[in-house]
This record gives sequence, C-alpha cells and structure tokens, in this order.
Amino acid sequence: MEWIADMDGSILLFIQDGIRNPALTPVFTAITVLGNGAVIWILMAMGLLVPRRTRRTALTCAVALLVSLLVNNAALKNIVGRIRPYDAIPGLIPLIGRPWDYSFPSGHTASSFAAAWVLYRRLPKRFGIPGLVLAGLIGISRLYLGVHYPTDVLFGAVSGIGCGCIACVLVQTLARAIDKDRCVGV
Repeated sequence: MEWIADMDGSILLFIQDGIRNPALTPVFTAITVLGNGAVIWILMAMGLLVPRRTRRTALTCAVALLVSLLVNNAALKNIVGRIRPYDAIPGLIPLIGRPWDYSFPSGHTASSFAAAWVLYRRLPKRFGIPGLVLAGLIGISRLYLGVHYPTDVLFGAVSGIGCGCIACVLVQTLARAIDKDRCVGV
C-alpha cells in the first residue's frame, strides 16, 4: 500500500510543479466551485423537473445525490479517516481553503459522477456525455487544487457511478410498484 501513497504524492507534486499556472488556476477553481455542495447537479435536477418527460430523471438524480452523500460523505469518509494530502505531503500547497472533512473518497467527484451517470443513462448522449465530462473535470480540479489524492478521485468516480446505478434501480423499482398499484386499483 505504501507504493500507492508514494504514487499519489508524486502525481500531486507533479501537478503542482509542472502543470499549475496562473491561467489554469482560476479555471480549475471555478470548476471545483460547481461541485461545492453538488450545486450544479441540484440545479440540473431542478431544471429537469420542468419538462414532464424528464421528471423521473430529475428524481433519479436527486436519489443518486442522496445515496452518494450517505455512502461517501457520511459513511466512507468517516470510516476511512484519510487525512488530506496537504497535511501528509511535504511541500504540497492547496490553492483553496482547507476542507474540514476527511479526504477519501472525493465527495465532489462522487456526487458529480452519481448525477452525471444518471444523465448519461437516462438522457440522450448529447446531454449525458457532457455531464460525464463535467464530472471528470470536477474530479481533476480537486487534484489540481491539491485537496485530494488521485486515489480519492478515482474511487469517488467509481463509487459515484455505483450510486447512480443504485438510484436508477431504486427509482425504476418504485415506479413499477406505483404503476402496479394503479393497475390493481382500477
């Protein structure tokens, strides 16, 4: 496991020393803000509530975000208790305020991939693929800004997709149960 920690640290220091620059920093800071509190995904879900045909997708996004919050932020972060990279890697400087919670997994990445996966599965690809790209950029921004390890972001993406899949199944099962009740009552 030590080689993974060494690799994580090397990647973050490479990003800091070789990629960070004054032109990219405001871009990645803005991208990460989109993921703060899953605000961009909540706004997208609210927008999907307007057209009748996308209301189930909006509900599925909301469920995916809730599942991600419970699994990643409430459970895994506290179970694993991984300290942030700027506290463990000498010389790593975070470019934003220090988050108060643990590092593993990346909550920004997990919630982003949870919602983006739902969009990818339930909407035309011209909407779903940009959602996945945005989720990926939010994850990368966490590395660029020095607040997550690469393995935090990688696991956050995988976990987020899993949460999106769980939400799809839950909402589909609920919808079938409601439809079945309607048919029985007629």
